[in-house]
Amino acid sequence: MNLCKLFLSNNPDILVTFVVTEEWLGFIASEPKPSNIRFATIPNVIPSEHGRANDFVAFLEAVMTKMEAPFQDLLHRLQPPPTVIIYDTYLFWVVRVANRANIPVASFWPMSASFFAVLKHYHLLQQNGHYPVKVSEGEKRVDYIPGNSSIRLADFPLNDESLGSRKLLEMSLNVVPWVQKAQYLLFPSIYELEPRAIDALKAEFSIPIYTMGPVIPCFINGHIDVSKHDYFQWLDNQPSGSVLYISQGSFLSVSSAQIDEIAAGLRESAVRFLWIARDKSSRLKEICGDRGIVLPWCDQMRVLQHPAIGGFWSHCGWNSIREGVFNGVPFLTSPIVMDQPLNSKYIVEDLKVGWRVQTENAQGTLIKRDEIGILLKKFMDLDIDEARDMRKRARELQQLCQNAIACGGSSETNVKAFLRHILQGSKP
Repeated sequence: MNLCKLFLSNNPDILVTFVVTEEWLGFIASEPKPSNIRFATIPNVIPSEHGRANDFVAFLEAVMTKMEAPFQDLLHRLQPPPTVIIYDTYLFWVVRVANRANIPVASFWPMSASFFAVLKHYHLLQQNGHYPVKVSEGEKRVDYIPGNSSIRLADFPLNDESLGSRKLLEMSLNVVPWVQKAQYLLFPSIYELEPRAIDALKAEFSIPIYTMGPVIPCFINGHIDVSKHDYFQWLDNQPSGSVLYISQGSFLSVSSAQIDEIAAGLRESAVRFLWIARDKSSRLKEICGDRGIVLPWCDQMRVLQHPAIGGFWSHCGWNSIREGVFNGVPFLTSPIVMDQPLNSKYIVEDLKVGWRVQTENAQGTLIKRDEIGILLKKFMDLDIDEARDMRKRARELQQLCQNAIACGGSSETNVKAFLRHILQGSKP
């Protein structure tokens, strides 16, 4: 949706039909959107009570196998007919439908270009005897993945032989060849953040590749009133850079025991915090003490923009990484699955705007509250050289992002070039 709004801000004459399941229409139908974005629905592919949090593998299998036919039926009914289709890369069957209908199609990869390059070359792990990854070799590094600096074996996605990991890896690898059958490849990234990966992929693909910018909520209408949320009033009363924002994912999480240790460590650190914990907010507030707020939800983008925020403890989902970098916020990283370990490596080693938090290892050993408390105090101490340097680097990356989306910047130029292609109605 952010991508669609970005296109419309460049050309208001475009009509966007945004296709969602009936369930998702119920979630987002009331959200404000431009008048030239319309919704269209297809039936739910999996009952909501058996949603992605309960069985993510089954959810993804359903998305990949049950949506093609209803989408094709919808496509035949749409008026006016679409001149281009933009799809999430995991919905590989869209390429098949679009090619049959002779409609140009753009593959929109929802994660980093670096991670896409890893999946594209995952076979090199197998060829070099590094898959599956042995626990004892997790710290070993390899440097043969094009577009990436050296990577710890532990940071590769889905690198064990559990049934769930094998299935997820197989489904992820299967979508990559379909990208070459599309007419465009789009990344929600900024070229200057991932030049090595983008250049490597451009050398391998025959189709145009565009970095579209951070593709995050952009406030093009000026000032936004946030007074209706009490937590902004609380943030307004905190010293600059003093609050740690904690959000560790929408539906996957570490164990309850680890969550309790984090809460106790927060209390012992005496660090100010705003913690988003969906189903545990009331219980965690009792453990954490009165130095912060625990909520089930917040407007993350606006929170990260607030001057009181001095750090972001994140699970390293790509959306959160983009928003944090765009707002010049340093990270504590606690990745869980899929691209998150690689995103953590990217933040800590390549961009150098974060520190790792070692949470539960493969044997289930917890990071204890006293370790967490010491780490948080150090991370939020603005007088420590290491923390000060990291914040300086975060501000530099923030400026880099601002330059990329400004007039003549790399992302702004790419958006205009892509729109020029599709509005001409010709395949590249």
